[in-house]
Amino acid sequence: MGKFEPTGQKVEDIINNLASNRKIEDANILVDLYKRLSGYKPVVWYPGIIGFGEYTYETKSGIKGQSPIIAFAPRKNKISLYIDRNLQDRENLLKKLGKHTQGASCVYVNRLQDINLEVLEEILIKSMRKIEKRENNG
Repeated sequence: MGKFEPTGQKVEDIINNLASNRKIEDANILVDLYKRLSGYKPVVWYPGIIGFGEYTYETKSGIKGQSPIIAFAPRKNKISLYIDRNLQDRENLLKKLGKHTQGASCVYVNRLQDINLEVLEEILIKSMRKIEKRENNG
């Protein structure tokens, strides 16, 4: 597995290689949404994650790294939405999001029409604010 960092790949190449027109359309909608909310241009991170903005984190064990502020990955079967596990009110927000499944730090959706994009916007804004607050407070 490669290091988690920007790859230099073009976002368009990732999106245009998706399996269906619906997946391509959903990915393009998400790029526009994330770009509008964050103000950042999309960047491809390893492995196939489309991220917006960047911040430095440090784990409790002292490991430092870089990560996108908000991100998603258009995958073959589902879209992975990267949402902080510790986001305030996470469970209530996800209940309102719509049809999804969860992993450790991912929320998986089959297609955008299955979820409420206004709730996704709320989640993304809260995620960005949490990271900005952490960055500004050290």
